Amino acid sequence: MTMTKRALLAAGLAVGLMPALTSVPALATETINMIAIDGYPKKSMWVKEFSGFFIPRVNEELAKTGNYKIEWQEAYGGQIVKPRGVLDGIKLGLGDIGIVTTIFHNSKLPSQGISAVTPFVAADARVVAKAVDEIAKEFPQMAAELAAENQVYLATGVVLDTYQMFSKTPINSLADLEGKKVAGAGYNLRYLEGIKGAAGVRGGLPKFYNMVQTGLVDAAMLWPEAAKTFKIAEVAPYMLKADLGAVNSKTVTVNADVWAKLPDEVKGVLKTVALEYRDHIAGIAMDRAEASLQAYKDGGGTVVELSASERQAWADSMPNIAVDWATKLDGTGAPGSAMLKAYMGKLKAAGMTPIRDWAAELPN
Repeated sequence: MTMTKRALLAAGLAVGLMPALTSVPALATETINMIAIDGYPKKSMWVKEFSGFFIPRVNEELAKTGNYKIEWQEAYGGQIVKPRGVLDGIKLGLGDIGIVTTIFHNSKLPSQGISAVTPFVAADARVVAKAVDEIAKEFPQMAAELAAENQVYLATGVVLDTYQMFSKTPINSLADLEGKKVAGAGYNLRYLEGIKGAAGVRGGLPKFYNMVQTGLVDAAMLWPEAAKTFKIAEVAPYMLKADLGAVNSKTVTVNADVWAKLPDEVKGVLKTVALEYRDHIAGIAMDRAEASLQAYKDGGGTVVELSASERQAWADSMPNIAVDWATKLDGTGAPGSAMLKAYMGKLKAAGMTPIRDWAAELPN
């Protein structure tokens, strides 16, 4: 057979095979619609990073196989729910995935308070975030509480390096907090119980500015990055650097009904990226801490550092809210005391030195 005939035969075979080859349909990418919610505005660091880091990373990972893609609808800052409404919003299916501010839900999510009830131990968001997530893996209590709210736990979030005190008037010592009304959220209101005449007033971060400005409170407990973002120096130009500690206050959850319908590949990506997001925002919290403190000063704020002896006195003046928390959980059949011991052990192993060892005071 000549080369010309061979070429013609090959071309003919190729043409003859084309219908068979092109008749096999390409695998289509399945599109999944998801609504992401938070009641806080997008300028809030964790919301900004959920939109700018979490969602793009999920998209990036899913694109590696091309089997699935998520069509995102993002609704923040009260578009669907207010800050306190995220838990119920996801429970009812108003949102598919979101960031629950757990400190608003101590009765429904009591185990989430583990870092809030152990102040003066760890002022490192990265250490606290990792320790809380390890507790969540080792003890099913955290996941069980969210399951009761029709949600699946993905990862914790620590968005603050450490709570500080911001005031309208100068605070130079613990005595200057006596008789003050202080805005806070959740368990941190109990930090004031050992200070004569001090009273906690419950509120949300977006409201702290107005609460101080209108005189509803004299001071507020928050952290420098949030003070910068919400321009707290304008109304509370005095900061007491007490280093009360980092607290897990955010948890990424998914509606359980939505989760049950998701393909395993998508579930795996969401779990993996949630942990990346956990470490990402904790890292940002620490990276921005010093710059945010400087920004507070540049905005007119004055910072006074509480002495080591007064920090010790403050910690010692408090009731043992950690033991109260643990024994209350124990009473419901949950392993509160075991969780507290394990958590304190993790913080110590990470190099944290507690001013007060809350777990050491557990009853035998």
